[in-house]
Amino acid sequence: MVFRRLLAALLHNPQLVERLSESRPIRRAAQLTAFALLQLQLRGHDAARRLRALADQPPGSLGRRVVRFKDTFSQELRRRLRDRRGPPPGHQKGPGANA
Repeated sequence: MVFRRLLAALLHNPQLVERLSESRPIRRAAQLTAFALLQLQLRGHDAARRLRALADQPPGSLGRRVVRFKDTFSQELRRRLRDRRGPPPGHQKGPGANA
């Protein structure tokens, strides 16, 4: 309770606040905060622009892209399984295989 009152009294002292704002650590913290906020704002604008571009496409285009991805994925998976050499894992012959 006493610590809280002391801190409040210090933070309401205009000269102390002014001196702290001119200190290097506080200035650096403010710079980093401003940089982070600006980066988040820019990324937010970029994400909104990309979402608007997706929304402006014809309604079926996203569905076609999903279907094309699914087809390509299944074809690649089948091809890899077919091209794989040797027995599948767990079906190898060796010591204790006939047990």
